[in-house]
Amino acid sequence: MADVMVFSPGPQLTVTIEASATGDQVHFHAGGQGVWQARMLTSLDIHVVLVAALGGEAGDVLRPLLQREGIQLRVLNTDVSNSVYVHDRRKGERQQLAEAPGEPLGRHEQDELYGLALAEGLKADVSLLSGVVNPDVMPPDMYRRLAGDLRANHSVVVADLSGDYLRAAVAGGLDVLKVSHEELVRHGVAESDGVEQLVAAMRQLRSQGARTVIVSRAERPALALFDDEVVQVELPELEPADPRGAGDSMTAGVAAVLANGGDIATAIRTGAAAGAANVTRRGLGTGCPEVIAALWERVKLTRVPHESGSSSSRQQRRPEHISPDELAERSKPS
Repeated sequence: MADVMVFSPGPQLTVTIEASATGDQVHFHAGGQGVWQARMLTSLDIHVVLVAALGGEAGDVLRPLLQREGIQLRVLNTDVSNSVYVHDRRKGERQQLAEAPGEPLGRHEQDELYGLALAEGLKADVSLLSGVVNPDVMPPDMYRRLAGDLRANHSVVVADLSGDYLRAAVAGGLDVLKVSHEELVRHGVAESDGVEQLVAAMRQLRSQGARTVIVSRAERPALALFDDEVVQVELPELEPADPRGAGDSMTAGVAAVLANGGDIATAIRTGAAAGAANVTRRGLGTGCPEVIAALWERVKLTRVPHESGSSSSRQQRRPEHISPDELAERSKPS
């Protein structure tokens, strides 16, 4: 079984209130980006080691919740509390009632957590670097160092980050960077959410250290750049039960294929299928392997016309379908 180390410094305790025929139901789950990714990886039969800091009352509750999901933990025990949110879904839509953002780790705690992540990452097939709810929990430069040290020792590194954390990890060097188009625009990496502007931002990120760049675009097809090829990732239409978590599931699907030695084209298709499967469910980071496999067959990778040239010539070109086998062949080193 392949291994993925998920670096998730500050998991989040989630509390959700829902209505039922017998009265209110209160659900407690482990959450946060890294946890949702670890959950999807586990559903894809990947052995996951989650490196995290747990502390306070929230940390005491999170530990057994994570262990119950079959996720192996390498934990830094700390006195600082993890983040918590409370959502009310009794009327169908989510209403946030309360949120505690979590507390910053001290310098010595950061060093200890870094050591755990480096040790587990060097043993894993793939290391997945995930973000934090509260940016004060962990300094961005920790991500630059970790990405750089892992890649310098021939480890495969995938990251799903934004803002200063994205820039830091890219500077360290990444095999795959996944980011949402909203984050690229919000943090000034892309001028707008137009395809040409996003592709320009993707090429910039690759020049800065990300070998492959995947940009999720909410309900629109994702974009992927690898081996100088830009493709659009098209999925069948599905009615979402909960649109949250699709991007994290996509990243997990990509990491799962790479951990099993698959090529990047297959990884992108699997990630897209995992993200699509996740939105049909109400559990973040969950997905049925059979559904993901069926959706994988329907994912289309379409070559995006070259972004150079006049706008009129670009409008005259049609997107070109390209087979996964051809993309896989193109992605091999020359």
